[in-house]
Amino acid sequence: MSRSYTIAFVPLDERPCNYEFPPLLARGTEFEVLRPPIQLMGLKKRPGDAEGLWTWFEEACGQADGAVAALDTLLYGGIIPSRLHSLKLEELAARLDKLRALKRRHPKLVIYAFQLIMRCPQYSLSDEEPDYYADWGREIFRKGFISHRKELGAATDEELQELAGIEDRLPQEILDDYTGRRSINIEANKLVLELVKEGIIEFMVFPQDDSAPFGHTAKDQQKVRSRITALDLELRVYMYPGADEAGCTLLARMINKVTGTVPLIYPRLSSVQGAFVTPLFEDRFFYETLKYQITAGGGLIASSAGEADLILLVNTPGETMIEAVSQQDSYFGYDVHRNLMEIVEYGDYILNYKGKPVAVADVGYANGGDRKLVKMLREKNMLFKLAGYAAWNTSSNTLGTVISQAMVYLHYGRTQEHLDFLGLRYAEDVCYCSVVRGELSNGPVQDLGFGKYLLDGQRGSVSVMVEQRLRQELAVRIDGPEGKVEITDCYMPWNRMFEVGLSVRFEPSGEQKGK
Repeated sequence: MSRSYTIAFVPLDERPCNYEFPPLLARGTEFEVLRPPIQLMGLKKRPGDAEGLWTWFEEACGQADGAVAALDTLLYGGIIPSRLHSLKLEELAARLDKLRALKRRHPKLVIYAFQLIMRCPQYSLSDEEPDYYADWGREIFRKGFISHRKELGAATDEELQELAGIEDRLPQEILDDYTGRRSINIEANKLVLELVKEGIIEFMVFPQDDSAPFGHTAKDQQKVRSRITALDLELRVYMYPGADEAGCTLLARMINKVTGTVPLIYPRLSSVQGAFVTPLFEDRFFYETLKYQITAGGGLIASSAGEADLILLVNTPGETMIEAVSQQDSYFGYDVHRNLMEIVEYGDYILNYKGKPVAVADVGYANGGDRKLVKMLREKNMLFKLAGYAAWNTSSNTLGTVISQAMVYLHYGRTQEHLDFLGLRYAEDVCYCSVVRGELSNGPVQDLGFGKYLLDGQRGSVSVMVEQRLRQELAVRIDGPEGKVEITDCYMPWNRMFEVGLSVRFEPSGEQKGK
């Protein structure tokens, strides 16, 4: 590139995975990512300043070459407020019209956007949903799930009996509030498709957070999918599982577009059946989503390792997926129906004998990294030779993050910024998600008088305890001959244990410095 390229970026919310990750991936490149001041963003259930965000976005686009926008933030003030708002469709349509005016003022501006289809969790918990979801969430999900199956003629007698009981118990005003908001949101989804058809938005993703094959969300997907087909937008609008990784994915796509590259990625899976596992919180076989994640980022799946620009080692479950916090127990599907040793040895061979970049998508478990895999990568001194690594939250969150990082690596190589992001993934995905979070949530946090959904502030005593334990785990699991990961900041973004906010720096060992 002969000059820098500026991207106006609107994050999905203020958590680090959305607000920090895309700018971190762009650090050290010719791509400058502009983002709104944090005070304009919301805080969990409190929506961001929609008018302020629009003002910022319009001004930023005046100096930008491209834009990556989370439309849920511009419409509702963030991902959680999109599930809680009382906005009318006319208000949402007026906000979307601002994109038309923006494109008229800046006709060369390339706009990529993403917008969620409202999720419907399977459990009763109001942490990220309306308050009544604590009491009625499971019933709302099951009513939608069974009703959908009933429409398809697939519901069992037991399900129909369960549905009748739910309909007797579930208050009508609660159901009306929930379904009314869904209906408005789905109409807003359809309005966005008109913007794609008009060429206002060049490329669009509907990532699906917490999905299931039947129910409210699945039916809404069908409505949007039908509209995509009617408008002939199949090649410009993708729909697949995901959410918090989408900002990284569209950043990678823009980098690839501007540089005129289409990276070819060859996946090597740890198990034969791994391609056919439906990950937790998702609605389709893993391999179908993998295709989407690579293509959405501007790449393609290679037909062989020989033609590939990058080898993606994929740690999949052998049969069904479980949570990372349970991995200390023995599970036949993990122990027998997959082969971690083979993908580690293969990755080591590709790195050392073929000189080709290797990244690791650690999706064997949900919500955290595979301790055994990371131990073997460390034994091979591969951890900081990788083009990317991720293992957080859902399978799709992980895929989008590691694929994006690896695509940036293909352009810029082993920079300090790249090593820092690797260090962040090991600190967060492995040490926190797989070890420290569960350990502290089940005992020490309660001993201090708190709960895992309500701590003593972003930077209270719990954050201090988390940082201390993370330093210990990094020393044991990650630090080695190549160098060590230093934590420079640690806080709890949403005052709960589920996510941690970290800043880290990779410090190479003495013999590695200057290499």
